[in-house]
Order: sequence, then C-alpha cells, then structure tokens
Amino acid sequence: MDKASPDCPYPGCFFCVMKEGNPSKRRAGILKFFRDLPSQDDDGQVLPISGLWNTAMAHPNDPEFIELGIFECMSALIWKGLKNRRWLSHDQNIYIPYYAAHIIGSYTMNMEEFAESAVHAGVIPPLVELLRGRLTWVEQRVAVRALGHLATYTSTFPSVASHGEILEVAIQLAMSSLEIVYSHFYQYVDRRLSYHCDLLTRGMGGVEMESRKAEEWASQLQCWSLQLINCFAFKPEFLPTICKPEFLVKLPGMWGGLVNENSPAGIGLLRTICHHKIGRGSVASCPGIIEALVNIACSSDDWQYMAIDCLLWLLQDPSTCHKVIDKAVPALVDLAEITTLGDHKKLGDTIVNVLQECIQSQGTGRSSVSNRTKELIEELLSSRQRLKWEKNIPKEDLHIKQAAALVVKLEGNSLFSSGNIAGAASKYSEALSLCPMRSKKERVVLYSNRAQCHLLLQQPLAAISDATRALCLHNPLNRHAKSLWRRAQAYDMLGLAKESLLDAILFINECSQSNDPDLSLRQNKVPDYAERLVKKQMRAAWLFREAAIKLGGVHCEGDAGDMYGQDTDDSEWETASESDIGNDGRDEMGDEDDDDSEWKNEDERKAKFKKPSMKDIKHGFNVQLTEDEP
Repeated sequence: MDKASPDCPYPGCFFCVMKEGNPSKRRAGILKFFRDLPSQDDDGQVLPISGLWNTAMAHPNDPEFIELGIFECMSALIWKGLKNRRWLSHDQNIYIPYYAAHIIGSYTMNMEEFAESAVHAGVIPPLVELLRGRLTWVEQRVAVRALGHLATYTSTFPSVASHGEILEVAIQLAMSSLEIVYSHFYQYVDRRLSYHCDLLTRGMGGVEMESRKAEEWASQLQCWSLQLINCFAFKPEFLPTICKPEFLVKLPGMWGGLVNENSPAGIGLLRTICHHKIGRGSVASCPGIIEALVNIACSSDDWQYMAIDCLLWLLQDPSTCHKVIDKAVPALVDLAEITTLGDHKKLGDTIVNVLQECIQSQGTGRSSVSNRTKELIEELLSSRQRLKWEKNIPKEDLHIKQAAALVVKLEGNSLFSSGNIAGAASKYSEALSLCPMRSKKERVVLYSNRAQCHLLLQQPLAAISDATRALCLHNPLNRHAKSLWRRAQAYDMLGLAKESLLDAILFINECSQSNDPDLSLRQNKVPDYAERLVKKQMRAAWLFREAAIKLGGVHCEGDAGDMYGQDTDDSEWETASESDIGNDGRDEMGDEDDDDSEWKNEDERKAKFKKPSMKDIKHGFNVQLTEDEP
C-alpha cells in the first residue's frame, strides 16, 4: 500500500491503490486511504477527490466505497475546509468541499441503505453548514442536493428534520437563489471566483459559457431547494412553516428554467401542499395563486397536470371551494375535453364530475357560485348529455349536422375574408353548436378559427379559451400547431411571457414535423415571426430578470444586456388569415388544415400590436399589424 508506482511521486497514491490486482490488498489500501486522507496536508489531494467524484457520478449504486468509509472521509474533509481556512486556501483544496458534498449526494440519490450509512457517518451537520452559506453558493448547491436525497427516504428523513434550521434555510434559498447567483457570479464578470468558473465549465471556459452554466446551476439550486422543501411538505406538522404568504405567492413562478424537467418546481410543491387541508386553506387564501394555477393548467408544459390536480382538490374541499370556484371553473371547462394527460386517465371525466358536484352542493350551502360560473358548468354538462344523445341517433342525421356545420363555417370564412371578424366569430360559434361532438377534428378547426377572430378583436382571454379547447381536442394533446401559435400570441398580449414562450417553442417543433407546406419549416429555417416572438419571450422570461431589475442592471455579454431594455423588433406580434379562402373556399369536412391560417410573407410584416383595420384582412394572406394602424 505504501509503495507507489515507480512513475508516481506520491506515497500511498489513490490511483496506484486502485490498480492493485489483489482484491484483498486493494480493499485494505482504499480503506487506509479514506481513513488517512482528512489528516494529510499534502498537495494534490484534489486529484483523487475529483476521481472519486467521477466514480460516484458513473456508479452511484456500487457499494464498495460505502463499505470502506467514503462517507466518513467526505464528512471529515468538509469539516476540515470549514474549520481550517489556511488549508482550504492552499493549493487546489478550495475544490474539495464541493466535490465531497457532491460525492455524498451522488451515492445517496438511489439507495436508501447508502443514505442510512451516510447519516450514521455524520454527513448531515457539515452539509447543514454548507447549506447555511459558510462557503459559497456553489457549495450550497451540492449541499441542498445531498440533503434533498437524504430527506427522500423514510428512514433518514427524521435525521434531516432534526436539524430545525434546514427547512427555514431551504425556503430562503428557494426564494433568493437566483438573486444570490446573479449578484455573486453573473453580474460582475471581473469578480468571478476562478474556481467557480472552473467548476462550471470543467476547464472549457469562456465568459459566455460561464454565464450560461451559471444560469443552469442557479436553476438547479432553486429546484433542489424546492425538492428538499417538498420532502417536508408531505408532513402536516411542517406546513405552517412552509405556508407563509410571502413564499407561497412566489411558487408558481419558480419554473426552474427550462432545463430541469424532472424537478417538481414550484407547482409540484404547491401540489404537495394541496394534499393537506392546512395547505389548501393557505393556498386558497393567498392572492394571485389561483390565477397562476389557472395559467399553468391551461398551458402546455410538463407540469400542467399538477396545476389541474391543485384546482380540483381545492374545489373538492368545502372550506376552499367558494374561494376558488369562480376563478377555476372557466379554465377547467376549457380542459374538460382532455382524455389522458400523463398518468391521468379520463381526466376530462374527472373534471366534469368535480364540477357537477360543485353545482349539486349549492343546495347544501357548501359553496357560493356566481351565475356565470353556474352557466359554464351547466353548458358543459349539457354538452356531455349531447354526446350521449348523439350516440343513439342515425349516422345519416349526423352527416346532415356535419354538412350544416360546414355550410355555416364557410359563411364564417366568407365574413372573415370580407373583414367582418365579429360576424365570422358568430358563425364559427353557430357551426360549433351544429357540429357533432364526436367530430373532433372539425371542432379543433372551428375553435382555432374562432380563437383567431378573438385575437383580431383584441380579446386575448377568449382566444386563450378557444385555443385551449382546440388543443385539448386534438390528438395528440397540445400539439395543434396553429392553435399553439394563436395562444402564444394571446399570452403575449396579456404579458404572460413564460406561457407564450412554451407555446411558441412547441409551435416551432410541430412545424418542423408538419407536412403542411404552410407550416413546415422550409430548409429547417424557423419562421421569422416565430423566432422574433421566442426571442422576445426569452428575454422577458429570463431567469435572472427580477434579480437584474432589483440589483440595478445587467452586466454581461451578448443580448442579455437588453433583457429588460427598450423594445426591439423581437417584440413583434403576428397573426394570420384563413388559408382555405385562398383555395377558393374549397374544403372538406375532417381536413383540419384546410381552413386555418396561412403563414406567408413573414418578412413583409411589421407586428407591433395595434388593432388592425379591416383593409388589413387580405384574401389568402396574413394580417399585417403595423405601427400606423388606428
């Protein structure tokens, strides 16, 4: 063990020990290495630690190092860095606490027995010190990750929870993590710690890469903080600490960027909170949360089902139903055509059943429903009855209804072409009342066309409602390109940048796969109008936007300096007219693409949003919304 390789200058070198061919000697060497390393002050210690980090990342379920004392070694190294600043600043030792905490997190993320070993080895106290910010935000990131894994397991959660400050610190970190990273790394390029830059880029530096990785790591710091809090939220006794209005109100906006799709994010934590009566009461009483839940429920992101769950649970609770029903029902009615969403089967039926219970509870005094809300629920229930009735009528009668709906739709197209947008919307509504409920493709088109009319009439809420209904009817769910685009524009009109961004990105993805010549991305080129909207919303939804505004500006490279500056061409707003009119009105029932909007002449359009005059409704071309319109 003490004899190094002839080419190795270090006695007891870890890498030489790992090359030992005799398994018994190898294990004895590793055991001695883990036991002796914290007491050594030799140079070059970071090399074996980084090697252990690579091993832990690649083989987190391998028990060998666990059995030989790696947790005790990593815990001792963190304590050494916290207590001995002279040692920490020597050579490259500054990296060691980071790697040590990361190793603990990697070995505890999958295996409960490993987590138990880590707790017995005493890893929690030094991790808590890192979580409190005794070093820097970089070490906080890996500490909260490791503690989140330890809090996941039933057997080790009590040991985490016994450190009372962990939950409070995690809450503060979730709220302030973006500001911390922005102010301590992103804002001032010339003040960045060199070891932070090295860790973020693994030696492949460059200011731009450092900034991008800082955004990713800031996102992870927030998401892992939320994951840790989420473990506490399953226990009702911790909800009073979590359910403070100043924290709850921020949760819907904690998306964690677009890179942590497996995180519960803020909406996932809200869903856990809404499992409990205490949590539902706090959520229902917090201004703005229900509106945010409605926006997420009607969006096309991966967490849509979580927001729907929250709204349904709030409606089913007699103590919260009356507080949320008028805000939640319009969105849930739009979503009632969903069949399957993630693991949710027959989600639309569940929505209908919950809303029906809300109406039936009127006589018991459980809740108070406005007349408008009651009308929406009754219309939904009537449509379900209509669907049942249609199953029993002859096919010939259904074909007659289809033909009648087609005639009315064509009348709407004609009115749209002549500039009578309100009249066209009315005709599309009439066609929807005639169109059989089972004719989903045709209803997708009618809802999408009516959404277009609402956009031109400056009615973004109505446009979102119709586009959402079209997307729920479409198969696959949330993948009707033109409805995504129209809803993206409507969200833009309301200033909902993140929702608009998601729809715009999905629109581009759908275009890339479309066979429709009006939608397909020619030569893999993103349409100019879509690119402009995405750029605008990326700026508006920039991860550090609020921190930059609060701290007085952006000091970084590239476009980020204009994140909240003056308007540019990226703020342009696009819409379009009917394409089937360009085909002389020839269309066939069931062809969903025959009467949607064309996507031509992008380069000719100026799109700052103003109400268009009727002369802008061009036969077979996109509506042009320009600065000089009244």
